[in-house]
Amino acid sequence: MVIFASGSGTNFINLNENLVHGEIVLLISNNPNCGAIKYARDKNIKFEVINDKIICDNLDFYYEKILNKHNPDLILLAGFMKKIPINIINKYPFKIINIHPSLLPKYGGKGYYGMKVHEAVINAKERISGATVHFIDGMYDNGPIIKQAKVTIEDNDDAKTLSKKVLIKEYELYLNVVEKFCCDKIRINENKVIINE
Repeated sequence: MVIFASGSGTNFINLNENLVHGEIVLLISNNPNCGAIKYARDKNIKFEVINDKIICDNLDFYYEKILNKHNPDLILLAGFMKKIPINIINKYPFKIINIHPSLLPKYGGKGYYGMKVHEAVINAKERISGATVHFIDGMYDNGPIIKQAKVTIEDNDDAKTLSKKVLIKEYELYLNVVEKFCCDKIRINENKVIINE
């Protein structure tokens, strides 16, 4: 599998260290100085940096060329801050999975990422939040939901404490979904996700 990440890479690290089935063969990032790249370098995991400021022309083709070399069974988005090109989505239908730090469809879409999500949840005085793993479809934080995990928001929670709670759930949830995918326990029927527990 191939992972896309832009930041610290904690979901990438969690998956790499805890996956029983499947193998991460490549990290793709748009940020050459991110924690995910540093981890990949330390663990001898191949990585590619795709800097759209340098590679202006044929960026979509460039993504495709890199993925063609590895022919992944699964592509995982783990805090990747760029939109995946539509040619990649079309080439890998129901093989690109994203994790989002809210219970989608709430608090998803363009501009909702990282602490911005948790701040919006706290400001709306929600009592429950969580994480969502879903297939992507070309729109931000959209596509068939695979699985969600909830956390309770306490009166004394703020965006920072909520983010820590949700991140713990993300680790468990993403690992669970990826393991199930690798063991052929996830299938699609008429755009609905069916999980064989």
